[in-house]
Amino acid sequence: MSAMFLEITHAEYLSDFILKVTFNNGECRTFDFADVIARYPAFAPLGEKSRFKAFTVTDTLEWDNGRIDIAPEYIYEHGKAA
Repeated sequence: MSAMFLEITHAEYLSDFILKVTFNNGECRTFDFADVIARYPAFAPLGEKSRFKAFTVTDTLEWDNGRIDIAPEYIYEHGKAA
């Protein structure tokens, strides 16, 4: 039995800096990016809400044509079950 690579299949903006994220294993997590934005300089540009809302879903979440992204595993491990 091979291990499944965790991928994001869908994401929905909820409020503030919170997204509801669906994974290829069928599970969903809500994730508040406020702490990530405040803690990590690479994510600081996403503090502008209009920019934060302009994410795209590939197999992960990306902003600015892939210049900013986040590992699906991080969201899965640190998010709240939805």
